[in-house]
Order: sequence, then C-alpha cells, then structure tokens
Amino acid sequence: MLNTPKTKLQKNLLIIISDEHRKDVMGCVGHPIVKTPNLDKLAARGAVFENAYTPSPMCVPTRASLACGEHVHKIGHWDSATPYDGKARSWMRQLRDQGVNVISIGKLHFRSGEDDNGFTKEILPMHVVGRVGWTIGLLREDPPDYTSAAELAADVGAGNSSYTDYDLAITEAAENWLKGREETQKPWAAFVSLVSPHYPLTAPQEYYDMYDPADIDLPIGYGETGQPEHSELKNIADFFNYDRYFDEQKMREAKVAYYGLTSFMDNCAGRVLAALEESGQADDTIVVYISDHGDMMGDQGFWTKQVMYEASVGVPMIAAGPGIPAGRRVKTGTTLLDLAATAVDVTGIRHDTKSRALPGVSLLEIANRADDMDRTIFSEYHDGGSTTGTFMVRWDHWKFVYYVGHAPQLFNLNTDSHELVNLAVAGVNDPIIQAAWQEGERRLRAICDPEEMNTRCFADQKRRIAELGGTDACATGYSFNHTPTPTEQEKI
Repeated sequence: MLNTPKTKLQKNLLIIISDEHRKDVMGCVGHPIVKTPNLDKLAARGAVFENAYTPSPMCVPTRASLACGEHVHKIGHWDSATPYDGKARSWMRQLRDQGVNVISIGKLHFRSGEDDNGFTKEILPMHVVGRVGWTIGLLREDPPDYTSAAELAADVGAGNSSYTDYDLAITEAAENWLKGREETQKPWAAFVSLVSPHYPLTAPQEYYDMYDPADIDLPIGYGETGQPEHSELKNIADFFNYDRYFDEQKMREAKVAYYGLTSFMDNCAGRVLAALEESGQADDTIVVYISDHGDMMGDQGFWTKQVMYEASVGVPMIAAGPGIPAGRRVKTGTTLLDLAATAVDVTGIRHDTKSRALPGVSLLEIANRADDMDRTIFSEYHDGGSTTGTFMVRWDHWKFVYYVGHAPQLFNLNTDSHELVNLAVAGVNDPIIQAAWQEGERRLRAICDPEEMNTRCFADQKRRIAELGGTDACATGYSFNHTPTPTEQEKI
C-alpha cells in the first residue's frame, strides 16, 4: 500500500539532468534498441514517472522555470534571449540560505555566474552566450531565415565533439566533488547537468558503433504526409527547416548518433552514481534523473524540440532513494516544476515565506500516493519559429494544445499515442470530443489567460529587441544552432 511519508527525510539530493533526452529512449521504458543500463538500474530501485513534462520545449525558458519552480509566463523568462538572472528567488537559494550546501556542476543556461543563481558554488558552468543568449528567436513577427538549421545534418557522424568533451569534464568534476568528504559533511544538494544527447549529432566512436543504421526505427510518419496540416506548426517547420537536409540514410545515421549519445550520457550518469556509492552517501541521498525536454528526431517531419508532441514536450523522470518505492511506475502527471517542492521536501528545510505558493508537488509525495490521472500538467512555448503563443494542458489520457489565433489540437493518447489524429478536426461532431475540448480549454484558462499572456510576451520581447539594439542586431548577433561550451565561449 502506498502512503505519504509522515516526516521530513532530511536527506541529500542529487539531481542529474541531461539535455534533449526524449522520454521513450531508455531501456527501462521498453525502447527496443537503445542501451541505458545505468538509468535502467536506477529505475529498478526507484520510481519511473511515465507522464512527465517540461514547462517549455526549449532549453533557456525551461531552466529558468525549473530554477524558480514556476510557470514561464509567471516569471517572464519567455525565450532563449531572456535567461534566468537570479532576480526571482530560486529553490537553490532557498536551500542555501537555510544551510544546505548547493552545488552546480555543468550546464545551467542562466544569464551569468555573476548573478546570484542560488548556488554555493558553480563548477564548470555553461551560461548563455555574452549574457544575452540566442537572439534571432526574438524575431517572431517577421522571422529572418535561420541558416544555422543546416548544421544539424552536417554534424552527423562518429567522433568527439566539444559537447562530449565537456560532458567528460563535468562527469570527472562530479566524481571528485562527491568523493571530497570535506564538502559533503553537511546536508547538500547537487545539480549535475550534462549536455548530451543534445546535438551536434556526433557520438564518440565506441558509442556510435553500438548501433547499426540498417536496424534503426523510422520516424513516426516518415515518408508520408510530412508535417501536420496546421498553420502554426507550418510556421515553426518553415523556420526550423531541419528536415529538408535529411535523406533516409542521413536520418538513420542521425538516429544512430542520437542513440549513441544517449548511451554515452548514460555512462556519464553511471559514473556519477558509482561515485555516490563509493562516497558512502547513497543511503542518505535521493537521486532524481531528468532532462530539460525531448527531441522529435524526425517524427512528424520535425527535429529537435519547439512543439507540443510527446517526443518534444515529454521528459524522462526517475527518482530513487530512501522513501521512494522500488519498481514503481507512476502514471500521475508530473512536471519539472515539481523539482522545487522535491528539493524542499528531501532536504527538510522550512518552506520559504518569501516565495509565493508554487504549483509543484514533491516527487516523494507523488510516488507514495495512488495515481491521480486528473492532475493538470501545463507547458507553453514563446520562442523562435513561433508566430503566436502555444499552450498545452495534459490530464488523464487527453492532451489539448491551444494556439492563440490558430486552430487547436486535441489528442486521445490512449488510442493515438503517436498523435496522428487531431480530434479537434476529426471529431468535431462527437459530443465526447466536444466535452474534452471544452474541458481542455477550461483547465488552460484556470492556469492563465492565453490571449493576455501572448500579448504580454510580445510586448516584453519588443522591449528586449530594443534593448539589444533592434531587429538587425538580433538577426545578426548571437545566431547559432547550439550554445558553445564555456571553452568555446572564451574564444568568442
């Protein structure tokens, strides 16, 4: 029988976060090809949250939202050129101010280490370029050509990259920190942030060779209709026109590289978990594995993220350690916003009266309760390629996607797990579908007014464009396909 823990655990917290790991690409959730033995082992001794989501399918706004434990529209970090700047109180600062040693190792994607992001120490941090970020995405009303999209297919292959080199450095730093007993004597929380399997789709040779292009599963909808017949999705696909650079062989090689990078990342995570065991602290530590968003990998004609399909907006989420039932498969919807509540719960600190009530719930609490399929999970997108705000709500087996000024989408994930049938079109005369549509919009508007948020976002982005020197400066300034590593940024 599942029961909510009655007392604070007052344990350490180790969060391992990857970048761009889609939730179905793990052995422990039944992927037929990919090998993730370390994540599988973690899942076996803990809980897998099967319906976990990102607050936004884009790196920078998600990481700001994760830090604050709040929706993107609440904190105003809408996009990749408005990174977290330490002004909104993070859960990391809340822990640190109550005596917890809070360490960051690796990618943060915040504005700068000069801001008070809430950590006791930042080791090998990756922040946005030039304290600014990716500026071309601000130009949503009249988007220029995004020529960097060609890099995704051009980078496919075997070998080391600046990202895999960076992940090895992050892993070694995490191992050293965990074994450094002088720094782990008092309660601690560590945020170990890897960049794989984020593109460039270049995997170290031994991991690339683990997979055969001939055995690769084809993307959903491959060779059929291409992108869905939806006006706003066409806008996003026209901007991020990655798919035009892939033929079938290049697509197979790209998926080989992605699976190889996933196995490489799994090995890095395994080394961190082994260091935790070696340090003698595993029995006193809750481990959470997450990613910031997924990757479409050619499904429905899309690559990378930016859309509300499961492969993009869904995330892997595993938690293990004292107080978490082993072998548990949780169907309750969860979100990366739950990390803030989890951090407070695990470390046993007082709730911060300086912080407003947050929407997250501790993963320990969720794992120890019966599944609640009625919980509403929310995500939103206001970044590059989009001409309007996109808002998603998920509850039970329904997903409703609202595009301001465009037609919505409605999916029954029980009967259409690949999201190929938009019931907002196909089921327009069905009373059950109409009721689900109305319920989706009701749940959305209980969280925010999408039209008001869309207007506010565009006004904020207009001001941001002016701050950065205008449209031309944003179009020609920091435009890249992936954020340079700290070593690369030093050369810019």
